[in-house]
Amino acid sequence: MTHYSPTELAAQLRTGLLSFPVTHFHPDLSFNEAAYREHLSWLSQYDVAGLFAAGGTGEGFSLTTAEIDTVVRTAVSEVNGRVPVIAPATGGTATAIAGAQTAEAAGADGILLLPPYLTEAGQRGLIEHVTAVCQSTNLGVTVYSRANAILNDVSVAELVERNPNLVCLKDGVGNIEMMTRTYARVGERLTYIGGLPTAETFALPLLQLGYSTYSSAIFNFVPEFALGFYADVVAQDRTSVYQKLNEFVLPYLDIRDRVKGYAVSIVKAGVNAIGRSAGPVRPPLQDLTADELAQLTKLIGLIGKVK
Repeated sequence: MTHYSPTELAAQLRTGLLSFPVTHFHPDLSFNEAAYREHLSWLSQYDVAGLFAAGGTGEGFSLTTAEIDTVVRTAVSEVNGRVPVIAPATGGTATAIAGAQTAEAAGADGILLLPPYLTEAGQRGLIEHVTAVCQSTNLGVTVYSRANAILNDVSVAELVERNPNLVCLKDGVGNIEMMTRTYARVGERLTYIGGLPTAETFALPLLQLGYSTYSSAIFNFVPEFALGFYADVVAQDRTSVYQKLNEFVLPYLDIRDRVKGYAVSIVKAGVNAIGRSAGPVRPPLQDLTADELAQLTKLIGLIGKVK
């Protein structure tokens, strides 16, 4: 039984910052449920609009289907209705449908439909893929447009016409023209979520394109800073936004951009840096070096927001 109808979910997600928690592992790379629960309990003290379990930041791509189910059920249990829990669906169409249905059975409030793996597809194929997943569940669906599943404005318009429970579009591309075309064509029918890596970097300009919220990875380890940044974006306080970009976000990007995959690895490193051990990342990702972790720890300390 869901806590939110698709329409209610869309309205809820646009009200605030979105949390994308890491998935905690033991040193042997098995799921550390106790540490994950503790992390969710800590983060749930803060005011966010939704929690996306086992997504990109949560290394969902490295989890087995059984592990994803465990992580989602753990999140649903720990959060206990305080905010909606969004679960992932990914892979080919049959696998994504199974993931969506498993998530619904686990008590999730919505689905984040991630791109399929290892194949390119045209717009017609993507439309049929998204539609099949939407029609397999009663949950509200957020489709993630990025990588090999980039949807154009015409496709999005057809999808929302065919699928009432497609309620959110998360953009991981940043094509300003396509974002403008999509919003002009579809308007408020969807909730729009910024989904580029370290989304704070793009949050202020994307607000003008109808993207009222975004996925915050840094919320995992500097939640007060992340919420303050979001408040400045919503208030369109350019001075404060650029001050925070300069004091933390841009130096953080300098570390993140050194190695492919660090957009995820650096988030888990941030959690480790504040003494809330999240464990290592799974291959093919790699952990930050000891020197990079020390630099990140120093940077976090400079903003003085960690509790």
